[in-house]
Amino acid sequence: MSPRVTEECIGCGLCAELCPDVFELGDDGMAYVKEDASCEDAGCCEEAADSCPTDAIELD
Repeated sequence: MSPRVTEECIGCGLCAELCPDVFELGDDGMAYVKEDASCEDAGCCEEAADSCPTDAIELD
């Protein structure tokens, strides 16, 4: 499973709080997927995607 943060992100930080091994907030305050992050290892991508208030996280 490969996560992606879309332009709908409002930078609330919930994904980084719920799944810090995969998501982080950038200097611009928006969420990004960490380089070499693995949803399979972290086990929290679906929770982060389901909790996103703007549905800005896509899981492929």
